[in-house]
Amino acid sequence: MNSYSIQEKTAIQNAYKSMLAEIKPHVNDEDQLKLIHDAYTYALEKYDGKYMVSGKAYLFHLIDLARIAVIEVGLGYVSVICAFIHGITYKRGVQLQEIESRFGKIVAVIIDGFDKVSDIETEKVAYNSDSFRVLFLSLIEDMRVVLLKVVHRLYDIRNQDDIDTDRLKRYVHEIKHLYIPTVHRLGLYAIKAEFEEKVMLYENPVAYREIESKIKASQEKQRQTAEAFLEPIIKGLDAERERSKKGDKYKFSYTIKWRLKSIPSIYAKMKAQNVPFEQVYDLYAARIILDCSLKDEKECCWLVYSVVTNLYEPNLNRLRDWITIPKASGYESLHCTVNFDGKRWFEIQIRTERMDSIAEKGQAAHYIYKSKDSKPDSEAWLLKVREILENPHQMLFQSSYHNTYKSDKIFIFTPQGDLKQLPIGSTVLDFAYEIHSKLGDTCNGARVNGRVVPIRYVLNNGDRVEIITSKKQSPRADWLNFVTTDKAKNKIRRFLKEEKLREAGIGRGTLHRRLKNWKLPDNDEIITLLVKAYKLENALQLYNKIATEEIDLADIKKLLTEELGEKEEKAEKADKEIVETYQKNNMASGDECLSIGEDIDNVNYKLAKCCSPIPGEPVFGFVTTDGNLTIHRISCPNAKSLRQRYGYRIINVKWNGIENGMPCATIRIMGEDVMGLLGKITKVISDDLKVNMKHIALNSYKEGLFDGRIVVQVPDFETLDHLISKLKAIEGVTEVTRIDD
Repeated sequence: MNSYSIQEKTAIQNAYKSMLAEIKPHVNDEDQLKLIHDAYTYALEKYDGKYMVSGKAYLFHLIDLARIAVIEVGLGYVSVICAFIHGITYKRGVQLQEIESRFGKIVAVIIDGFDKVSDIETEKVAYNSDSFRVLFLSLIEDMRVVLLKVVHRLYDIRNQDDIDTDRLKRYVHEIKHLYIPTVHRLGLYAIKAEFEEKVMLYENPVAYREIESKIKASQEKQRQTAEAFLEPIIKGLDAERERSKKGDKYKFSYTIKWRLKSIPSIYAKMKAQNVPFEQVYDLYAARIILDCSLKDEKECCWLVYSVVTNLYEPNLNRLRDWITIPKASGYESLHCTVNFDGKRWFEIQIRTERMDSIAEKGQAAHYIYKSKDSKPDSEAWLLKVREILENPHQMLFQSSYHNTYKSDKIFIFTPQGDLKQLPIGSTVLDFAYEIHSKLGDTCNGARVNGRVVPIRYVLNNGDRVEIITSKKQSPRADWLNFVTTDKAKNKIRRFLKEEKLREAGIGRGTLHRRLKNWKLPDNDEIITLLVKAYKLENALQLYNKIATEEIDLADIKKLLTEELGEKEEKAEKADKEIVETYQKNNMASGDECLSIGEDIDNVNYKLAKCCSPIPGEPVFGFVTTDGNLTIHRISCPNAKSLRQRYGYRIINVKWNGIENGMPCATIRIMGEDVMGLLGKITKVISDDLKVNMKHIALNSYKEGLFDGRIVVQVPDFETLDHLISKLKAIEGVTEVTRIDD
């Protein structure tokens, strides 16, 4: 890279001397000036031969930054030094230790903070402006970093030819979404207004030029309107000033300025009110600046307000009293909007010279004004800058700040530049879960600032993280020991719970299949038995341990076989005792068969509903667990099962006489549907055999057939058998059988 020419170096030196002369009223300490000169010569050495895109020598850019920092923002000599050497560490490979040894610890801290903030990708700042505000505060130790960024972007927007197209687009985006809100909070309203105008001119030049041309075309008319509006106010203020000269208080003088509102403000009103330029009702703004004693400031401002509102009708909804309660930025002013001629509105700002100075230069002016001829309280100012940026919604201005900023959050970037906020101490795994649960579940490590690290790695503020995943990876219980965010913990716990449920489902299916194969009972009683035997809390744990083979299925089979065998033996023994007791109480010694019937008073029994036995037909007795006797037909559908499982409960019985309440039997009858068939059937049952018929139902079919059921009450089996034979003899009847209900 070639060095600057002699002519260029001469021009640079002249620009540097001009800047020094301009800032000397604010920086006049010889030691400070020497450090500034050292920074200038150091920058000239490091950037010799470097040019802007426009072809301008890079040193002109640095000199202008230094001037803006002091004159327009109110910073001191440290910021001038930083303006000259900012960016050197990462643009010219200079170590931060060298900066500290040459220019001191504070300068090194600011340069380091500036580098960190400059390294942030801000393409998506529109969506994260609040997060970026907090990120700035967490990345930097000295608030001059933020203010230097403001200075830098102010230079950039003024000198757009010095920047390439892509960077300019990004810078405008930053100014719009990050720096305009910042300077507004700091009360740097002149810079805010310039930012807004330059952004509108960049983004919407047609609308800007159109409004600008309309303003120029109507300048004379505007001047006449403003003079007509202000003339009565001037007379009123002159009268009050003359009266104040005769008294002992409220002595003041004043100046009045007027202007049209800024083009961005007018454009915003046109859009909000949906009207053309000519119909915007509050284009005009006037400022009345008072020179009075500090103790009389409020009274003088309200006196002027009284003069204005006595002349013109105010819109009380637009009254803004920031002299009683200043803004957080320190801004003090009394605003009102009054109607001039029934059509046009004027906004009036009433303030003192002190208030106006603060309004123009924000907090810097506030502390410089307080110090007057003494050294400005720059540290208090910088603390106030941090306080304002930390509390953007704060309404009260407090003159002191005692709490050191300490964030409990860090900000991490994705490879695409998205910003994520996490608690201090968060790991790679926390970040992965912050992005997406699936990414967290399969996280196997990460690249942090290009370096591969494990999932336990604790992240630092401003890290750029790319997650590495593996299909073989899945959450483990020990992950809960090092993640910090609730989101990560909940996702891990949920996965582990779902995994347990999945395993439990497998274990449950396995157990049920084995119980079936083993021909053992499969019911809640068995599961409860196993849960208690293995000292578990619930069935879910049992199934889970079966699935993970922590419990051997062979052991379960052995346990159940022994437990159920003992239980069955005990039950069988108890049942046999019941049967023996029943036989002892109801059967004569030596009898092999128990007689039942109407003449046996000492035997309690009931007829089984499953087969409805009839006196006279072959039956057997079954002793139930409560010691009662149930009578079943030999052909009962349940007879085989009862004999196989509970043979020891079976008692031989025989009928003895006829029971009082005759039992019912159901007969199924089928045949051809011929005329008079129903009458023949009822005649055989009721007239011929004198049997009581309880119910009859016959159904006919298209094929000329019928199917029916008849419920009859018969005294004994012989009667039922005779009835069935008689019904079979009826013409057209093809089948008659007894069936169970």
